[in-house]
Amino acid sequence: ETTQAPHAHRTLYAIVAGIPEHKIRVISPDIGGGFGNKVGIYPGYVCAVVGSIVTGKPVKWVEDRSENLMSTSFARDYLMHGEVAATPEGKILAVRTTVLADHGAFNATAQPTKYPAGFFHIFTGSYDLEAAHCKVTGVYTNKAPGGVAYACSFRVTEAVYLIERMVDILALKLDMDPAEIRLKNFIKPEQFPYANKTGWEYDSGEYERAMRMAMDMAGYDELRREQAEKRERGELMGIGVTFFTETVGAGPRKHMDIVGLGMADGAELRVHPTGKAVVRLSVQSQGQGHETTFAQIVAEEIGIPPEDIEVVHGDTDNTPFGLGTYGSRSTPVSGGAVAMVTRKVRDKARLIAAAMLETRPEDLEWEKGRFFVKGDPTQGKTIAEIAMGAHGTVTLPEGVDGNLDAEVTYDPPNLTFPFGAYICVVDIDPGTGVVKVRRFVAVDDCGTRINPMIIEGQVHGGLTDGVGMALMEIIDFDEDGNCLGGSFMNYLIPTAMEVPDWETGHTVTPSPHHPIGAKGIGESATVGSPSAVVNAVVDALAPYGVVHIDMPCTPSRVWEAMQGRHVPTAGI
Repeated sequence: ETTQAPHAHRTLYAIVAGIPEHKIRVISPDIGGGFGNKVGIYPGYVCAVVGSIVTGKPVKWVEDRSENLMSTSFARDYLMHGEVAATPEGKILAVRTTVLADHGAFNATAQPTKYPAGFFHIFTGSYDLEAAHCKVTGVYTNKAPGGVAYACSFRVTEAVYLIERMVDILALKLDMDPAEIRLKNFIKPEQFPYANKTGWEYDSGEYERAMRMAMDMAGYDELRREQAEKRERGELMGIGVTFFTETVGAGPRKHMDIVGLGMADGAELRVHPTGKAVVRLSVQSQGQGHETTFAQIVAEEIGIPPEDIEVVHGDTDNTPFGLGTYGSRSTPVSGGAVAMVTRKVRDKARLIAAAMLETRPEDLEWEKGRFFVKGDPTQGKTIAEIAMGAHGTVTLPEGVDGNLDAEVTYDPPNLTFPFGAYICVVDIDPGTGVVKVRRFVAVDDCGTRINPMIIEGQVHGGLTDGVGMALMEIIDFDEDGNCLGGSFMNYLIPTAMEVPDWETGHTVTPSPHHPIGAKGIGESATVGSPSAVVNAVVDALAPYGVVHIDMPCTPSRVWEAMQGRHVPTAGI
């Protein structure tokens, strides 16, 4: 089954079908992209289960691409009205929003039970405010069931889009530079942990450092000079600035569950007698490189080379229980679980090493991959030697069983809050309204960085996603209710031809409560990039008096806005 949450699916099938979990096995292989769309349980899944029970035969549910585009859960169908209170000098005092959220025929979003609008109430963004108010009204329509799509991070994408568009419009009204007004209002490093006005506690951040790095990488002042020169020649160049703070890594379980299942994750680690290891995860990989990342966490904590560590996931019979992969929770939650279970194995290894070296555990020191006697580094045992001893004939201390393994369930004390500064440069053809993304600078902070290459891949993919959202992707309907986005001929997605060479940078602000300081990166670029692109498009259209344009900024919409005929998206 191509699911992002194998264990959650198995439990729900057991509840629906009355079949005990041990008689249900969910195997989720390499599923390709998920982006949140493969978290929930679709009606077809349940129908297949019921069909198999009734007929006593195997039943497979299959859909083609058009059926998927027309019936899969959608995202971003929010009609948002925002208000900002600010001083004439640009100090933002308060924000308020009223939202209509289209849930489709029924709300199919697999998100924490207590948060029917997801994490949208982080719409206060990265700014130090005095007050905020958020009202979201869910409505039901005859569209496909609503849900999570395009890595929207439990509606954080919508929240960031709202606040970043509002800040840009405020800058326009006050005749201030968009970057300057953001720098003026950022939460300062010494204010963390920061309690925002809607109930979140941000863990850590150095926002100004990231913003100035992005401006330096982009050559921001020079870009503004270039823009002024081009405007004098009648050319349309836009510069879009966005800064976002994301909230990821759901649980903690005391606050967050899905249909009553607490959002904690399990991990199991076993070191074989030869020193090789296997780590079993409760999250499901879908291209993020879990096999590499989690092996690296184990390697860093206990000293076994990553190539000697097998990572097992996606099979409910061979992995511990957990709520799966979505909301950028793999590293913040399961990554924490893997670090903690490895430390538990290392603590056990210390006791066994002490028995092998005939000394006290407290008389041992640790260096990566090895315990040795304090004051005598020549007297030591490697993890491989300790593993063999644990499975051998060494007399173990009282209370220590054989083998070298452990399991944990990690319940995170708080979410994590990655952030980033993005600058987008676009050129618009005044005759056709076609938008060309010429440059895109992205500076991300995901806390401790485990594998830079994997992070880079996640960011590149998310930025491409964001360009698609901002410029071309929409599920539309005709007056008879027929879906007009039923194929890739009319539901357009970006390719390498539509995006620039990404310019990426990073800062590192570890999370103080995470075992290794990691915050997560999977959805950051998707969260931050749409508003950067739209801000750039609106900035390019400033000579036409355009203040806002709804995304996607298709050529026809851009051209209509240039003619003064922009019509807001009909939406619900």
